[in-house]
Amino acid sequence: MDIGMHQLVWLAAILLAAGVVTGILAGLLGVGGGIIAVPVIYQVLLFTETSAAHLMHIAVGTSLALIIPTSIRSARAHHLRGAVLPAVLRRWSVPLVLGVSAGVWLATLLHSAVLALVFAGVVLAMSAYLGFAGDGFRLGTRLPQGLLGAAIPATVGAVSALMGIGGGSLSVPAMTAYGIPVLHAVGTSAAFGLLIAVPGALGFMLTGWQQPGLPPLSLGYVNLLAFACLLPTTLLAVPLGVRLAHRISGPWLRRSFALFLLLMGMRMAWAGLKPFFA
Repeated sequence: MDIGMHQLVWLAAILLAAGVVTGILAGLLGVGGGIIAVPVIYQVLLFTETSAAHLMHIAVGTSLALIIPTSIRSARAHHLRGAVLPAVLRRWSVPLVLGVSAGVWLATLLHSAVLALVFAGVVLAMSAYLGFAGDGFRLGTRLPQGLLGAAIPATVGAVSALMGIGGGSLSVPAMTAYGIPVLHAVGTSAAFGLLIAVPGALGFMLTGWQQPGLPPLSLGYVNLLAFACLLPTTLLAVPLGVRLAHRISGPWLRRSFALFLLLMGMRMAWAGLKPFFA
């Protein structure tokens, strides 16, 4: 794709500003990765001449690449504090990676609009869960084994790859629903983020290689300009959101997050449905 230097500078400026917003929201709402980054990258790509068929693929692939360094940092910190459960990590690793591979393969078959609808559907379900499910919700007292025990991480991996997220928003509720303390669920989920992000980002790089209509500085469906602009600004802005979060009560934060997910899910749903009404 041909693009002038002044357009490249404006695109970088927009991405840097978007990184600040992403970091503040991540710190404020207690989440990171693709839940916020994917919609942000998607919106920024609308300012470019990126092919409409690839908008979500680039947003998802770039988000997975962004998760790699952040998940390494997070997993290491949780491991030093003994919050990572090695037994769960060993049991879930293989089906998780297989699920990621299936998710990347499925994404290559889907139009960007369909991926947007998948993202919207999961986000809206998460909003409903936060809004209505109680903190004590349980499905059992221990993680299931056998087919169900493999199906859960495989589904987490596949959906995470389709959405461009690190999986914490899915794996933490899954683990706590089976009696794992939330601290250990969060710590183990941080390690899962790396197992999702590395094969996921590589898969989107390979499947998007030499595709027409990609923005400048792209390795397949991973955009290096977005990666370079979003990563440092997001990390620098997170503490601002954290300080703001500590001034708001817990119930209000939960409601705010649920409302944020509802609005974002509706926005991405419109992005997915819009091509069908064009």
